[in-house]
Amino acid sequence: MSVGPDNKAVMGAGQAIEEVFRRAGAQVLATLIRLLGDFDLAEEARQEAFAAALEQWPVQGVPANPSAWLIHIGRNKAVDRIRRDKLFRTKVLDLETAAVDAEGGTRPEDALDDTIDAMFADDRLRLIFICCHPALTHEAQVALTLRAVCGLTTQAVARAFLVTEETIAQRLVRAKKKIRDAGIPFETPFETSGGPMLDERIEGVLAVIYSVFTEGYAATAGSALIDTELCSEAIRLGRLLDGLLPNQPAVLGLLALMLLHDARRAARVSAAGDLILLEDQDRTLWDPVEIAEGLALVERSLSLRGRVSVYAVQAAIAALHVRALQKEDTDWPQIMGLYEVLLRLQPTPIVELNHAVAVSMVDGPARALDLLDSLTARGQVEQYHLLHSARGRLLQRLGRSDEALGAYRAALNYATLEPERRFLSARIAILEESRPEGG
Repeated sequence: MSVGPDNKAVMGAGQAIEEVFRRAGAQVLATLIRLLGDFDLAEEARQEAFAAALEQWPVQGVPANPSAWLIHIGRNKAVDRIRRDKLFRTKVLDLETAAVDAEGGTRPEDALDDTIDAMFADDRLRLIFICCHPALTHEAQVALTLRAVCGLTTQAVARAFLVTEETIAQRLVRAKKKIRDAGIPFETPFETSGGPMLDERIEGVLAVIYSVFTEGYAATAGSALIDTELCSEAIRLGRLLDGLLPNQPAVLGLLALMLLHDARRAARVSAAGDLILLEDQDRTLWDPVEIAEGLALVERSLSLRGRVSVYAVQAAIAALHVRALQKEDTDWPQIMGLYEVLLRLQPTPIVELNHAVAVSMVDGPARALDLLDSLTARGQVEQYHLLHSARGRLLQRLGRSDEALGAYRAALNYATLEPERRFLSARIAILEESRPEGG
């Protein structure tokens, strides 16, 4: 009579699998894509590997290197799948050769343990460059990498582009089809002299890394405002990119921007998990080490010759915020001027929104409200909750409480992150309590 795993073992293995998927699922996928050379095949292989883990880990125990185990099982599952499809015999031989090359020979799974961590770092950055092939549109490059390489949900990717999930899903399908039909090679610009040049891909790579950080800095949905691991992963990738491409203004600017924002992490959320606005933050909680490094990188980025980087300008804005020891010390006129520079370089709705907020601090809420109303009238960001929240704040400052209440309610309708929803609900409650009876 066979005895199955006890409930504790099953629960323990289940928790381990969930933790591995959360921490390293995207990294496992990146390595499988490198080994297999096919997005869809790699995604299926990863799914089968995690299914195998659900069956085997409760019985055999969690392996010493879970990620290496998953990669080994996933690759083998993919090879078995291709073998079953007799039309792809040649591809099987290529895969086995590539696997031997990648692993230094045919070895058991546990022999990967010594090399797997280094492989992850290379694979994720390497695959980001591959996804940012110039044959794909910039939007497709970023969307594909965020979803397939960095593990963001379709909802999070849609949020980054301010479009619907259906639009992003269609964009992802088209991008994968383009890679497959056009025979785009799984090579980086460093691996082939005949391939597309590095400069054609760097814009997409930078956008991807910053989008990962943005999702970590303010998550799309859920109960926590900040995903520390995503922020740390984006900064790690930024450091790798800086090592790969030293003294590049855009790379330095991006790394500075992420560090200066991340430096305020401890002050952005209360002990209860509630959102704290920049103006209300305890500035003694800001990380002085990250601030010092970020400020030095900003100076380096701005001192280098070449085209002005949008990331360097954004980092310069962040630098002005962290240099202010009190909120009253904030140099809003200079911040407004930098946003005007940024608008010329990157005229997006988000930049327009942030520029209007800066204008409100210099020229007053009335002029800023005119700018936001113009942005709203164009209908590009109707479902962006921060636009409505900003309008509510301006209307509140102007004493137009009923209109402010409507704006905050619209913001609450579109907000999906719990700390932001609690913040907006509190603003609404305050305004409702202050209304005269019968009003």
